[in-house]
Amino acid sequence: MRKFATVLAAVLALSACGTGTTPPSGDAAQQQQGQTRTIKHAMGETKVPATPQRVVVLDSDKLDTLSSLGLTPIGATVGADSPTLPKYLNLRNVKTVGTLQEPDLDAIRALKPDLILGSKFRQEKFYDELSTIAPTVFTELVGITWKDNFLLDADALGKKAEAQALLDKYTARAKDLKKTSQKVSIVRFRPDEIRVYGPDSFAGIVLKDAGVPRPDRQLLADKKDKRFDKVSPERVQEVDGDVIFVSAYGEKAAQRQSEVTAGPLWTKLGAVAAGKVFVVDDETWMTGIGVTAANKILDDLAAHLS
Repeated sequence: MRKFATVLAAVLALSACGTGTTPPSGDAAQQQQGQTRTIKHAMGETKVPATPQRVVVLDSDKLDTLSSLGLTPIGATVGADSPTLPKYLNLRNVKTVGTLQEPDLDAIRALKPDLILGSKFRQEKFYDELSTIAPTVFTELVGITWKDNFLLDADALGKKAEAQALLDKYTARAKDLKKTSQKVSIVRFRPDEIRVYGPDSFAGIVLKDAGVPRPDRQLLADKKDKRFDKVSPERVQEVDGDVIFVSAYGEKAAQRQSEVTAGPLWTKLGAVAAGKVFVVDDETWMTGIGVTAANKILDDLAAHLS
């Protein structure tokens, strides 16, 4: 009996030793060893975890990026006039951490992120303090550089190859979209203004990728900033095109849209008379600024342009 007990104890000891010393592999090993990569970005260079696990994002394009790559952030900012996470991404269990213009640093710190993604254009003044919370990577601009931003953010996440593949797939799809001769107008209502969007806006770039022609007014040839221009209600005839895609940013803007589009100047537009005005999702056309949103714009173009 004593001999059996001795043998059993030896077996158990060897078993315990084997399970306790098996080294982790893959991403788990990298995390345990504290490996990092250096990312060059708008604010300089930052060492980021090889495989970030707790990511906070400070702009809407970064939400699209993570979702497109099959990831979910632990925290995100929201718009001041549209204070909800974008519905088209179907995100769950994401903590709101302030607004795009005023991120809540205490809320971010409480989440203990290991990576923060933001934009110099919007959050430059917060960068130094954010960097004391976690490694922070900023893109330079929004909208016009959305493809570069997508690849930079993906690089910080350790998924640049996957991002490039998604971008290539989008580009091929845009080129294959059925061509149209109809000139497409993009109109957005905000609480205090009406905008027409030019070739350097996010939606404008998607239309350009798809070979969709634009009204001369919206090429903004005489403007240095070709993202958008403002139009007063009295000059609403300037938003006309063969087809108009229109959106509204928030509830106040939607109310403004209802007022203007019920007026006599709007109802005289050629696209209105032809039944070629389509209300689209502001989250995808304007604030998504990523590859998933871009594909949803292509969905709308395919559905409404003949």
